[in-house]
Amino acid sequence: MTNVVDGVVSHSKGDKVKLQSIIVPDPGDDEVLVKVKACGVCHTDLHYREGSINDDYPFLLGHEAAGIVQKVGGGVTNVDEGDFVVIAWRSPCGRCRSCVRGKPWYCFDSQNATQKMTLKDGTELTPALGIGAFSELTLIAAGQAIKVDPSVKPETAGLMGCGIMAGLGASINTAGISQGDSVAVFGCGGVGNAAIAGAKLAGAQTIIGIDIADNKLAWARDFGATHTINALENEPVQLIRNITGGHGVDVSIDAVGTESTYNQAFYARDHAGMLVLVGVPNTEMTLDLPLIEVFGRGGALKSSWYGDCLPSRDFPTYINHHLKGTLDLDKFVTETIALDEIEDAFKKMEDGQVLRSVVLFD
Repeated sequence: MTNVVDGVVSHSKGDKVKLQSIIVPDPGDDEVLVKVKACGVCHTDLHYREGSINDDYPFLLGHEAAGIVQKVGGGVTNVDEGDFVVIAWRSPCGRCRSCVRGKPWYCFDSQNATQKMTLKDGTELTPALGIGAFSELTLIAAGQAIKVDPSVKPETAGLMGCGIMAGLGASINTAGISQGDSVAVFGCGGVGNAAIAGAKLAGAQTIIGIDIADNKLAWARDFGATHTINALENEPVQLIRNITGGHGVDVSIDAVGTESTYNQAFYARDHAGMLVLVGVPNTEMTLDLPLIEVFGRGGALKSSWYGDCLPSRDFPTYINHHLKGTLDLDKFVTETIALDEIEDAFKKMEDGQVLRSVVLFD
């Protein structure tokens, strides 16, 4: 059996997305059909539209999603019909060399649905990050469906599926921030502010948010930054050193992903401090650092992929923190919108007006 629903499709590089009818199959073995309740508008969706990820058009956009399991296929044991789930774009295979070594967050063969969603004429769609949730229904691999407490708002829960998890994980999983640490976060959008929230949750004593927009610095303070720096008005590295007694920070997080922010994050560290890159660079960016500085400053230079998360462990953990009041995730939702307002949401996101616009389904 197949299902005809509305979905947001990107057909060619730079063109506006279209809301049109798509075909979603019922689940086969090890697949799950999810009725989407909410889906956030993320920069990654815009990157797909712009051809920055790949050119496998047409794309079914949307990936920061939560919903209700409508049907399960054969062999599915982790969820049942009616379960409230957050959709993950990492579903460890359990077989690759990373999974076998006990590091499933680095899985090299993350699982997606085998069957294809299509346009009504049969054209196969490429779902964004293997999800495609700007749609009333989506078909995913069973391991992508992560059961969480259904009392959380769906518009909040869905954001755990990408941006919030990337930022929280950069601080907690990748950097391993601990009590009393000093932290600088470059870029105070959705991922950066999640990194700030994660640093606060982990017990960091000094948390410095750096951005070029005052409204984003205000968000940073709301999420737990003890200090903020407008990088258009001040040279951030020297100010960071002034704040930390001349030393620099224990952990520096680049949530932007440009040559300039990485360079600043590199020099903002204390001796043997850690730098974590969680912002995604474009394919043309290169790095130019004196090798003697890399050697002489010591420490660690890391990349954080999806916050180095294990969704089955981390999603329920942080949702529970939210429900207990130790981590306010509702603040990431700036507005809720309809499915036909994606292009307007892209514009607001590019202009820095929102942390997240979230499509809310009936």
